Amino acid sequence: MKKTLLVRSYKLILSTALLFFVFPVLAQDAENEEKPKLKLGGALRFNYNLSSWKDGQKDRGGDFGYDMFRVNAEGSYKSIFLNVEYRLYSEAFGGGFLKQGWMGYKINKEDQIQVGLTQVPFGLQQYNSHNWFFNLTYYVGLEDDHDMGIKYIHDSDRIQYQLAFFKNAEELQFGSTTETDPSRYSYDITGRNKEINQFNGKFIYKLGKDRQHQLGTSVQYGGIYNLDTKETGNHHGFALHYEYLGEKWNVKAQGMIIDHNLKTPDTISDKVLQFGAYGANYGLAAKFNMYSLAVSRSIPVEIGPISNLEFYNDFGFMDKAEKDFEDSYMNVTGVLITAGNVYTYIDYAAGYNHSWLGGNFVDDFSVGNPDAKWEARFNINIGYYF
Repeated sequence: MKKTLLVRSYKLILSTALLFFVFPVLAQDAENEEKPKLKLGGALRFNYNLSSWKDGQKDRGGDFGYDMFRVNAEGSYKSIFLNVEYRLYSEAFGGGFLKQGWMGYKINKEDQIQVGLTQVPFGLQQYNSHNWFFNLTYYVGLEDDHDMGIKYIHDSDRIQYQLAFFKNAEELQFGSTTETDPSRYSYDITGRNKEINQFNGKFIYKLGKDRQHQLGTSVQYGGIYNLDTKETGNHHGFALHYEYLGEKWNVKAQGMIIDHNLKTPDTISDKVLQFGAYGANYGLAAKFNMYSLAVSRSIPVEIGPISNLEFYNDFGFMDKAEKDFEDSYMNVTGVLITAGNVYTYIDYAAGYNHSWLGGNFVDDFSVGNPDAKWEARFNINIGYYF
């Protein structure tokens, strides 16, 4: 009887210990377990512009209207993460489309993998410019470009390198001979040719005490499938780039060699290919060199809600390989005004044989016009970012 009572006493003591000591520890571990995280953001932007080549617009003093609304989502769970941005433009500029959208896996602090619609590692990233218009590189698919594929990134104290394979640009229609839809954010090959099986490699070496000087090189090689001949040509590019990341100064310098070799029918020229974005296509010279220089200077201020003024000048030059093609130029001078969550770009953008800055939209970046003149657009873009 005493032995049974003793055993029961031990069981009671053990149960009490589990209740007061073990269970709270298990509950605390459950609370500390990492949970999925989701961060939502976006922007609403309006735009005013006055263009030198639009007489009607000049008569009424320019136009002010809706530019874009976007939604951003960033999610993570342990080492897996997500990055998505969807944009809504007016119907005239392509309507709604996905700018970027990829899933990632962090291997460690320095290495990660991204899969989906992710930025192509070629040239200066994320942007080769400071202004609202971007630089000339954007309009030929070489700035802030996003394609469908897989990318590996290593980013350490002194070096960064990226290796990527892209199956194709964003595909919105999956027919056997369906042309690439130009309703997209970044410029891609459209028309009767398609980008396929592209390989990219990029290397950056960081110099200086605070790693302010970044010197790099980029290469890419891929196929161009023609829907008519059912043959695959190729394209390849090489770039040298430098960026200075100072406390107040930023300098971006870049040179590129770009070559597209098309397998078109005999009746169609292989010196020009179609590029498209924002719902419209235009011609692009198949072979060219491109040079750009962008400089900015930030000035902290205290003017009401305004905390910073960033003055900049971004220049781009497209040197086309064909002797009878006219070269293209672009220069943007302006200032970015920061006031809390409101960012305002005030730009004076000038272009010569530039599809978005006067002239003939269809062939400015290909054949061009020897009688073209410089055209300009005064632009104010106001955006609230949340």
